[in-house]
Amino acid sequence: MIENKVVIVRGGGDLASGTINRLHNMGFKVLVLEIEKPNFIRRKVCYGQAVYEKEFLLEGIVSERADNLDEIKNIWADGRIPVYIDSQMEIVSKIKPIAVIDAIIAKKNLGMRKGIAPITIALGPGFEAGKDVDVVIETQRGHNLGRIIFEGFAAENTGVPGIIKGYGKERVIHAPASGKLKIVHDIGSIVQKDEIIAYIDSVPVYASLTGLIRGMIREGSIVEKGLKISDIDPREEELKNCYTISDKARTISGGVAEALFYLMNRLSVKK
Repeated sequence: MIENKVVIVRGGGDLASGTINRLHNMGFKVLVLEIEKPNFIRRKVCYGQAVYEKEFLLEGIVSERADNLDEIKNIWADGRIPVYIDSQMEIVSKIKPIAVIDAIIAKKNLGMRKGIAPITIALGPGFEAGKDVDVVIETQRGHNLGRIIFEGFAAENTGVPGIIKGYGKERVIHAPASGKLKIVHDIGSIVQKDEIIAYIDSVPVYASLTGLIRGMIREGSIVEKGLKISDIDPREEELKNCYTISDKARTISGGVAEALFYLMNRLSVKK
């Protein structure tokens, strides 16, 4: 069995956090790499939120911002998850992890490459398994969600969110203008269709439907027109979902864990 238990996860968003949570609970030392100013929609369930809050608690596990290698090691020693700003993955060569997992969910490859670590895994479209990374994990809802892909690509991004109670694209709200965000109703609030939930400078942002605000980027964010800034769940009774890892993220994390152990076992056989 390989003794190296260090895994680097690129991205600390909501889908990435399902994988981060699972691998931490399985005993891996997980390091999260983030950009300097990430935009998290479901920021209440994102370990990467430690970039802003220094420490962030999600489902009993704390992530903590680290500014250097010593701090990363100290955070691991405390049983926590370090979050480090490093968009170019420069720290990989210093830590030498067993695996690097690209969980940015950018729908394109932002510098990930096979061979950067003994095991490379990517979530969602934009990567070719066997070329860009060792394996790709399917992230599109449906029969294949969480499936491990050893050759080829994940399903292309449809641009349409999953359907909940008959609502799909209506659930997502995009910035109607460029400027600074001022929140009126934050995550966990129940709002009515066409109610003002935020302002971008002086431009109001209206609720697209009646329901529960499940996602909202952080107060004071500078946004560009068209950027996704919020989402609404029509199931008003699902308040707890705003603060826990989603079913989709958990399913994807299972595929990641299976792929990781499969590839670790293959490396052990080769040795």
